Amino acid sequence: MPALKSVVVPATAKHSATVFFLHGLGDSGAGWAPVAKMLSPVLPHVKWVLPNAPTRPITVNAGMPCPGWYDIQSLSPGGREDSEGISASLSQVSQLIDEEIKAGIPADRIVLGGFSQGAAMTIVYALCGAQKLKGMISLSGYVPLTDKHLEKMANSVNKESAMMMCHGDEDQVVAYQWGKASYDKLVELGKTIQPFRTYRGMAHSSSEEEIRDVGAFLKNLLP
Repeated sequence: MPALKSVVVPATAKHSATVFFLHGLGDSGAGWAPVAKMLSPVLPHVKWVLPNAPTRPITVNAGMPCPGWYDIQSLSPGGREDSEGISASLSQVSQLIDEEIKAGIPADRIVLGGFSQGAAMTIVYALCGAQKLKGMISLSGYVPLTDKHLEKMANSVNKESAMMMCHGDEDQVVAYQWGKASYDKLVELGKTIQPFRTYRGMAHSSSEEEIRDVGAFLKNLLP
């Protein structure tokens, strides 16, 4: 697989931990750089790696190409899934994580997170990834694979790794109920996870409150 290109926000102190954050459909790593810079003062030892998804045709975008981790047929549960695209992106993200470990940052000092489609990929890594990471963050995400594919791919490597899931109750893209059902699915699968965080009045976006919560989660995991 071709290597992903990333936007990097360097640590402002001695680098001892890394956060990978995956953007949503149609966005880029640069779109989340302001958030990384906002959190840098409370996490000066953390380097942020913000990968850019490959450009691909997206069915719900009338087939027009845009940055995406996989194709999306429908923005609701039960739509035909792009398991091949998900697997390919999982391999590319895993390659970045493996390279960071080889560069000297141990897996227990690495957190993976994402927003929307990037959060869905984070959930896939939480269930199927090869490296045991310190934690995962899902913002406005969902489980993008059916039980059949999860049974083929899932392992227990990150079963005990810390995880937080956040969702706005007025999300007009990834329905709140879908996010909550995805959380319930992870609990059913035995994943260690914090209580589901609901943000009142928040649509398919983030908020200052959510970002503060993410910062607190990371500060606790990566002191």
